[in-house]
Amino acid sequence: MPRLTWQKSSFSSDESNDCLHIATTPDGILHLRESDTPDDIIATTPARLDHLIRALKAGRSDSGAAF
Repeated sequence: MPRLTWQKSSFSSDESNDCLHIATTPDGILHLRESDTPDDIIATTPARLDHLIRALKAGRSDSGAAF
């Protein structure tokens, strides 16, 4: 895996350790991690992340969609 440059989400506060970080690779894959477990990284595509976010906002957390 190439070296990732992580960016903290603008929705994460400075007072909390619950920060979401995101990095992208040249092939367009998104990598997500939380600050309290930085070694646990999820890789996904922008389309799949968009689908997950839309499902969660609509209250469909059990949508069964592959992340």
